[in-house]
Amino acid sequence: MLIAADCTAFAYGDFHNKFIKNRITLIGCPKLDDCEYADKLTEILKRNRIKSVTVIRMEVPCCGGLEHAVRKALENSKKIIPWQIIVISTDGKVLEE
Repeated sequence: MLIAADCTAFAYGDFHNKFIKNRITLIGCPKLDDCEYADKLTEILKRNRIKSVTVIRMEVPCCGGLEHAVRKALENSKKIIPWQIIVISTDGKVLEE
């Protein structure tokens, strides 16, 4: 499963080919969306057989909320699922993978 900040697809030109292809994708913005991501993600993880989770976020501080929600959801689901965080710079480069 891919969980991406909505702005990442605009910042990284080859986003679809590199990240979305063949993955279930959830997109959101913790700064602009009025919801509790961790609770929703916990339920998704509990009710489905998710093999891995990739979080793609921007380097900006507000995207930290997305990363935090995924960490919390993984803990709350009580499942051991491999996961990774990919950070995109504001100029469209992959900083951490």
